[in-house]
Amino acid sequence: MRDNKDIEKMLLNNSSYEEIMKTKIENEFKQELKTANKKRNKKLVTDIKKVPKDKLFSKDAVYSVMNKNSKTKSYINGVQADGYLGSQNSVRNNLLAGTADSFVSDNSFVKFEKIKI
Repeated sequence: MRDNKDIEKMLLNNSSYEEIMKTKIENEFKQELKTANKKRNKKLVTDIKKVPKDKLFSKDAVYSVMNKNSKTKSYINGVQADGYLGSQNSVRNNLLAGTADSFVSDNSFVKFEKIKI
């Protein structure tokens, strides 16, 4: 509503449409810069003990997966790592408690790497 009143004031003061659009775009650009700076200020945590429990299996967490058979390494997010755990609730509890940072699933070795908080 505030933007509509500002535009109405500008129109009553004989401001041109280009000026109105320019100020609106500038304001949107400033807002985008503020949100980008907030995202950029996230810190990187590599110690599983310092990770909040609700973020450990989120899309922001990074895990490495080593295939035992082919000896290849790839990276997955926390949601995918939770899928690798399946019904291994005791291992999940150890990860959440910070007592372990890796686990074995079938023919893969999965290890917590980092998370941006």
